Amino acid sequence: MCGIVGIFLKDKALEPQLGTLLSDMLITMTDRGPDSAGIAIYGRVADGKAKVTVQSADPGADFAGLDRDLIKAGVPAAITVKNTHAVIEIDASALGNIRTVLEDIRPAVRIMGSGESIEIFKETGLPKDVVARFEVRAMGGTHGIGHTRMATESAVTTLGAHPFSTGADQCLVHNGSLSNHNNLRRELVREGMTFETQNDSEVAAAYLTAEMAKGKDLGQALTGALDDLDGFFTFVVGTKSGFGVLRDPIACKPAVMAETDQYVAFGSEYRALVNLPAIETARVWEPEPATVYFWDHDKAA
Repeated sequence: MCGIVGIFLKDKALEPQLGTLLSDMLITMTDRGPDSAGIAIYGRVADGKAKVTVQSADPGADFAGLDRDLIKAGVPAAITVKNTHAVIEIDASALGNIRTVLEDIRPAVRIMGSGESIEIFKETGLPKDVVARFEVRAMGGTHGIGHTRMATESAVTTLGAHPFSTGADQCLVHNGSLSNHNNLRRELVREGMTFETQNDSEVAAAYLTAEMAKGKDLGQALTGALDDLDGFFTFVVGTKSGFGVLRDPIACKPAVMAETDQYVAFGSEYRALVNLPAIETARVWEPEPATVYFWDHDKAA
């Protein structure tokens, strides 16, 4: 049992409130998973720039002088430290090489997510503590997703927390359990995907990344997941401009959605949505089994 939340903003006037809205939604879901929590925030894209969110078990050592060492490695960067995480802003042209550079100069640092707009913050502990330590309430953006975890099949670690990000500006949160993740992981490794954990949810994220790398959009990749993923799942997925929801054909995991002219929102339970603006006039529904719900800022919603 885990708790999932997500919100996709249609109204730009709400963008400065994204971090607060998402934080309150996630904290409401605390009793669905007290082991670890995480949030992905999609901000406005800066031309020619990319961001890499990294985590360290020893941030005092790993983040000290990191900007200077990146410059020496040929990657000029601006670094914002947030507790155990840091957001590294680099030229977008350096994004393809940044993992190799970091492995060389800071081998203990782990990449949480990267891309033009995404920042991911996740740690063990309660949602209220994770939100506070990373100052999520102060963050603005266009859309975001969050997760609070009750571990059932893998260790309680920072890397095992959600969201999982396996591609640029892509991430996934999951409530459920996949039965064919070991076989699928082997297939994806043969296709060139890499994995940080044994978590089945990371396999789902990597599957979607691999499918989108073949030219599919998020909606098409989620449609393919209905045939290729076995088990119980509710997914909420983010891309640079998109937001998707999918439940398996049995749909035993709880889910509710709300839509107004200002936003689309998802919660594992309705109580996660009750404090959203104008929720009393929203269209509220339970997403259907085996049905893809997909919104994109770059396409007609």
